[in-house]
Amino acid sequence: MLGIQEADHEESSPDAAFPLISKLSCSLSGQTGKVKIVAGSIAHSIYRVDEALEDFACNYGVNPLYQSHLNSDDLCVSGLDEDGAIRIVELKSQPFFVATLFLPQLRSSTEKPHPLILAYLQAVR
Repeated sequence: MLGIQEADHEESSPDAAFPLISKLSCSLSGQTGKVKIVAGSIAHSIYRVDEALEDFACNYGVNPLYQSHLNSDDLCVSGLDEDGAIRIVELKSQPFFVATLFLPQLRSSTEKPHPLILAYLQAVR
């Protein structure tokens, strides 16, 4: 999509020339954090708020050295943490393609489903 042939994941390729996904300097596993939702994005139309509290369970994320590569005509960054690190990306050309670094299911219940899970279910219906 971005034309980066060498893009790789540091977990499976520790010596990757282009580690687009790299080990976080500080693990987010078990952490809760604020995610700023970018106005005008699909994520913003789903959340209908500018900020959300989310639960993380990860040790890898988008390498900050390559963060600027992840905005194109179709792929866009639509959520950032308080330090400006990517937490949500989406494809505008797809009916529903929203990828997160957090786990929406951890904040979802039958009584109060997470907005991203509801949006996904509506998209596949």
